[in-house]
Amino acid sequence: MDKKTISSHFPENLELRDYFSNEAADVYLYDNFAVVEVKEGTTLSFKNGFSLLLKGLAILGTKPWIYISNRIHSYAVVPTDYKYLNKVPTLKGLAIVNSEKASMTNAHLEENFFKKPFIIVNSLEEAYQWGRNILEDH
Repeated sequence: MDKKTISSHFPENLELRDYFSNEAADVYLYDNFAVVEVKEGTTLSFKNGFSLLLKGLAILGTKPWIYISNRIHSYAVVPTDYKYLNKVPTLKGLAIVNSEKASMTNAHLEENFFKKPFIIVNSLEEAYQWGRNILEDH
């Protein structure tokens, strides 16, 4: 998905604040949302994701935000590394966007390691609406 067109998938006209990437993932930052697209065949871990997290936190500052994992590629996650995301006070929830049945099993496993609001949905729009509701509570 092109960084210029991803915002058209959200129901509101959200402005893309920043875009950055590394060997593991592409990150699209909006005011209160980080949409992350991990690259094909990657194993996402604290080691290769930490620099992205730090950069995003520096840009977002003290705003509460939602992490949206837009799973458009096949990749693996180190679920025990969610312990680091659990410690980010401004992170209020995580939405996984995925419609692949096999990947859903992995997403449900990951849910056991994340201690904040967590949802698995089929579209970015669903993730966005869920995230708006979570943020309204904070």
